[in-house]
Amino acid sequence: MGDIIVDGTVKVAYCPTVADLSAPTLVEIAAGIDDLDVIITADGLIGFEPETAEVDTTGLSSTFDTKRPGRASFSGTMLRIKKQTGVDAAYTTLVRSTEGVLVVRRYILAAGAWAVADKAACYPIQCGERRDLAPEANTTARWEVPTMIHSDPELNAVVAAGA
Repeated sequence: MGDIIVDGTVKVAYCPTVADLSAPTLVEIAAGIDDLDVIITADGLIGFEPETAEVDTTGLSSTFDTKRPGRASFSGTMLRIKKQTGVDAAYTTLVRSTEGVLVVRRYILAAGAWAVADKAACYPIQCGERRDLAPEANTTARWEVPTMIHSDPELNAVVAAGA
């Protein structure tokens, strides 16, 4: 068994709608921005790691503190994206109040097309106010958009063919 190198193995799509978060279809993925990963900065998929709260289950007579998993949450989720010349679909689409689903595929070469049976995570989001970042020397023009997860994500989705 070998280590997985993450470079080049994360693919991200924005879908306006996904009927079943456990099975986003190729048609739904193609209907949005199916190659968002190409313009997201290397450090730009921010906060999409779940945190689980602890629930204290210790009894009054206990001599050991016990805990169980509580609610899971995500905080500070956002995308940092490189500004594009010409038609910039991400910049004009991912504006305040826009809802949709981010579909994230990991550990398969991003250069490969979305395929049936790909494992992915689906995050139902609503965009906050996008912000252009201050210019810096030796970098691309960049902007960020907060992406609030507004309902339960599906972290173990499988891409389906669709109709």
